[in-house]
Amino acid sequence: MPSFLSIKPLKNEHLEKIGFLWFKDHDGEYIVRDKLLSITSQEAQAYHDATNELYKMYEEGAEYVIKNNLFEQLDIPPSLIPEIKRSFATERELHLYGRFDLSGGIDNREIKLIEFNADTPTLLLETALIQVMMLEYAQLENVSQFNTIYGAIAEKFVAIAATKRGEYSRFLFSCVEGIEEEYETVKLLERMAKEKQLSTDFCYLEESEGREAFDFWFKLYPWEDMEHFQREEEQSMLNPAYTLLYQSKGMLAILYKLFPDSPYLLETSFSPLSCKYVKKRMFGREGANIEIVENSKLLKATDGIYGEYKSIYQAYTPFVRDAKNLHYQAGVFYSNGACGLGFRRGAEILDDMSQFVGHVVRDETAV
Repeated sequence: MPSFLSIKPLKNEHLEKIGFLWFKDHDGEYIVRDKLLSITSQEAQAYHDATNELYKMYEEGAEYVIKNNLFEQLDIPPSLIPEIKRSFATERELHLYGRFDLSGGIDNREIKLIEFNADTPTLLLETALIQVMMLEYAQLENVSQFNTIYGAIAEKFVAIAATKRGEYSRFLFSCVEGIEEEYETVKLLERMAKEKQLSTDFCYLEESEGREAFDFWFKLYPWEDMEHFQREEEQSMLNPAYTLLYQSKGMLAILYKLFPDSPYLLETSFSPLSCKYVKKRMFGREGANIEIVENSKLLKATDGIYGEYKSIYQAYTPFVRDAKNLHYQAGVFYSNGACGLGFRRGAEILDDMSQFVGHVVRDETAV
C-alpha cells in the first residue's frame, strides 16, 4: 500500500499564477493537492538508477534497429527513415528531455518499464514546478524531492547551444494552437532557455512555415505525424527525428530481445504472448486503444484514434494500488540523466482522466 503525507493544499490562485489553467477536469480535480506520495531515499535512488540504465538500453536498441533496418517493425513512416538515420548519427546530443513511465518502485514492488515518452512528453509543469510549490507551501521539515528537472533541462539548453553559436544561438518553440497544456509546456521550456540568457521565440506550428530559420527548433508535435517534414539546412530539431524510434512501443520488443535478463523489462513481442498481456498500438497515447487479454479472453479495452498502427504485446504487470483501488504509475524525467519523479493515479488503464500526484522523499534519519 503506498504511503502518503497529508499537506496544506495549494489554492487556485497559486496554480493560475503560473498559467496552470487545466487543474480541473469536467469530473473533478486533476491535481491531488492535499497529499504527497511518500517514498524513501532508497526508492528514489532505485528510480534514478533504473531510468539511467533504461536510457542506455534505448541507445543500443536504436543502433540495432538502424543496423538491421527494422523500421517497418516499429511502424516508422518510410519518408522519415533518412532523417532518423542522419539525426542519430550526428545529433545524439539534441535529445532535450523525455519521460519514462514505470510500474512498481514502491510497496516493495520491482520497477518495470511500461513505455518511454521520448518525443512529446507532457506532465512537465506538474512534475518540475507544481509539486515543488506544494512542498514549499506545506512548509515541511526533514523532507525533500527527487526533482532537479528545471535545472537539468536549463543546463541542457546551454550544452545544446554550445554545439552551434553558444549564447548567440537562436531557439524557436512551437505547438499547435488551442491546446492549453501543450502551450504552457512549451512556454515553460522557453522560459528555461531564456533564464540562461539564450535567444528564444515562439510561434504556433500553423504559423511556422516560411519563418526565418532558427538554429534550434523544439516542436511539441509527434514525429509520426510529420511524414512530409523537410529540414532547413541550418536548422536542428530538439528531440530529433531519431527519438521516434524511442517513442515507438515496438522498441519494447526490441529491448526485450536484446536484454531478456534485465530486471526492468517485461516480456514483449510483436505477436501475442502465452501469459496475460497488454496489447498496445505503436504510437498510442493517453491509454487509448489498449486491450488486456488473458487466456485469449479480452478483460478490458479502451477505444481510441490509434487503431491504424501496428500492435505490440507486453506482459501484464499490476500497478501499485491504494485502499480505494486506484492504480499508481511513476513518471521519471530524463535530461542528460534521470532528473525528477512524479506519479499518476487512476484506473487500471491510465488515461487522460488520471490524476497527478506529487511526491516527497522522507528523511528516515530524522527523529
